Amino acid sequence: MLLTITTTHQPATDLGYLLHKNPDRCHPYELSVGRAFVFYPEQSKERCTAALLLDVDPIGLVRGWRGGAEALEQYVNDRPYVASSFMSVALSKVFRTAMTGRSKERPELALTPIPFEAHLPVLPCRGGEAFLRALFEPLGYEVEVAALPLDEKFPEWGQSRYLTVTLRKTGLLKDLLTHLYVLIPVLDDEKHYWVSDDEVEKLLRHGKDWLSAHPERERIADRYLKHRRRLARTALARLSEEDRPDPDAEAEDHLREEEVVEERIGLGEQRIGAVLAALKSCGATAVADLGCGDGRLLARLLDDRQFARILGMDVSYRAIERAHQRLHWDRMSPLKKERVSLIQGSLTYRDSRLSGYDAAVLMEVIEHMDLHRLAVFERVVFEFARPGHVIITTPNVEYNTNFERLPAGEFRHGDHRFEWNRSEFQAWARSTAERFLYDVRFLPVGADYPDVGPPTQMAVFSRDGTKR
Repeated sequence: MLLTITTTHQPATDLGYLLHKNPDRCHPYELSVGRAFVFYPEQSKERCTAALLLDVDPIGLVRGWRGGAEALEQYVNDRPYVASSFMSVALSKVFRTAMTGRSKERPELALTPIPFEAHLPVLPCRGGEAFLRALFEPLGYEVEVAALPLDEKFPEWGQSRYLTVTLRKTGLLKDLLTHLYVLIPVLDDEKHYWVSDDEVEKLLRHGKDWLSAHPERERIADRYLKHRRRLARTALARLSEEDRPDPDAEAEDHLREEEVVEERIGLGEQRIGAVLAALKSCGATAVADLGCGDGRLLARLLDDRQFARILGMDVSYRAIERAHQRLHWDRMSPLKKERVSLIQGSLTYRDSRLSGYDAAVLMEVIEHMDLHRLAVFERVVFEFARPGHVIITTPNVEYNTNFERLPAGEFRHGDHRFEWNRSEFQAWARSTAERFLYDVRFLPVGADYPDVGPPTQMAVFSRDGTKR
């Protein structure tokens, strides 16, 4: 079985420093399942490819096997030829240091996103191309797939479950290796070794930076842990807890800080009123509240029968629980329950559950994102979910001088990564609208002062059919 990794970063031969493998020679490794070789079929300053070839010994594997499958099943199978958990074992041994993100000779390069292309000639996929895309596209990969026939001589037999897959992304090498390590056996839906509590620790270690917010995290955990439900539940629970030290309690503290700052002018209610007015003017009936918090906007949407389908999403599990409480979920009538759904998710991962809505609302959300992640968020909302309208509110930093309780130079909320002035917000919004073929208009929320503007600024994006 074969995996190749190619980069066009220049000089491309720096790939050898990242993988800790000299491009000028072949590197053999002895594994429990056979032998692995790392070599470079092409190397130049413009383009460099590293290949991991795994030569599985099926006879040695069977002779060392304890237990009782039929001999024919053991000797005649696809294991020596397809990417599987054997490949994951090889990755962890051969590229162990690269997977940690360290490079002694090029430490800065190991932490710099560069273009990569990973190619797997034969990848088994239970669930087909759709499942493959559902795993890799939310992580930002461009996915190219070719289905392999059961037999080229008999095309009428149809396609096999094997795919030729190419993944492209500009990112960190350690992330690419980690994603392949976890997701190859998930696609195969099989592992060649016994799964125990140790596998939970491996999944937590390799998935800590991305799995908790992945739309397919439940299926990933279930398959990675060979459908052992107790282990999968344990892994998912620990992922949500270990994402950061009690993030939900921290979010609650920061929310109270912001409320104290804004309570004198009742800005929270003014924002909700402005958003509801914008939704009504758009004629929206299906609304997604992205970053719904404790459900204050959801409750108002639910009270208005214009809104027939409502989605609330937040990255915080505790926020979703509080939203259930605010909406009195346990006493809610069946008719209302049919109109509203609450889910946990992240705006930095593509999520099919966000598609099909007339409007998406992001009320005081974007300022909680790191600036370098805004580009990912823009694609998730404006390109992939692509609602008819997007309503975004964010603080106007110019107005902060009017808050007596806010020391000079401080943001309104301890978790804000930035607060924009009016020209900065409008420049970002116009650029985003232009890029994703939307129109945008701006509205003040709260008293609009000539010198500092309103306390909250709002942008209403509308998809322009003439530009599509």
